[in-house]
Amino acid sequence: MESKILNKKLELIQWLSTLEDKVVIEKLIKFRKEESTDWWDSISDEEKKSIESGLNDADKNNLIPHVTVRKTYEKWL
Repeated sequence: MESKILNKKLELIQWLSTLEDKVVIEKLIKFRKEESTDWWDSISDEEKKSIESGLNDADKNNLIPHVTVRKTYEKWL
């Protein structure tokens, strides 16, 4: 691990260990929970169905070659 990052982590640990502001502590806890939330839980059912459909197509080898897709969409790329 990069030593600069390790040092920053240690600084944060030291700061956190002395922190007594309950509001800041609650904000940090909320931030940690939000950061650990699975993105799958935050997308719509329609998006989930679309992703699952794409995965099913890939499992069935029902794919379009990259070259074909680039030709189709090259005017937007």
